[in-house]
Amino acid sequence: MRIRIIQGMPEGAVLHDRPWPAEGTEIDDLPTTVAAHLVASGVAEEVTEETRPRGRKSRKAPADE
Repeated sequence: MRIRIIQGMPEGAVLHDRPWPAEGTEIDDLPTTVAAHLVASGVAEEVTEETRPRGRKSRKAPADE
């Protein structure tokens, strides 16, 4: 489950043995139960295609002719 942190924590807070990530950070390497708990607690949101910010799409370089 990919999540985005939407609430900051005080300095020194940890998340799964790592420093608490900054707001807006996307994480996809947490166990599903931990990620689901963070979403249910309101400190994170699940990232889906609908919630993923739209950035610039990469373009392929023109082929040499």
